[in-house]
Amino acid sequence: MVEVELSELRIDESHWKQSQLIVLKEKNGNRCLPIVIGFFEAQAIYLRLNRIVPPRPFSHDLMVQIVHRLDSHLDKILIDELNADTFFAKLYLLRSTGEEYIIDSRPSDAIALALREGAPMFVNDDVFLKLDNSQEED
Repeated sequence: MVEVELSELRIDESHWKQSQLIVLKEKNGNRCLPIVIGFFEAQAIYLRLNRIVPPRPFSHDLMVQIVHRLDSHLDKILIDELNADTFFAKLYLLRSTGEEYIIDSRPSDAIALALREGAPMFVNDDVFLKLDNSQEED
């Protein structure tokens, strides 16, 4: 697993139906992982990055509240797979009892939650390798 951080968020507000882009950068290296995400997910990330608090909780804020009410916290996220140009992610929830739950997630949702919780973000090295190989083929 390679720890990453949010490097860039591109939102084209004039074309909300088109895909937006988020770029994760390796914390101790130079590799980057560009991920195409939806407008609403990009907006949720943008709001958190800019510390804008909506008058009512958005879905990601609600999820964080639910996790906390269940005596848990988001321990980390992992982008663990790239298959047919689609990224897959996992949420690692940790209960106060020490139990760990792993939940499938879209990367954009996982990133939005990690930013809200201050949880570390990781990418499987295999994902970087697949991305490198697919770029070499182009």
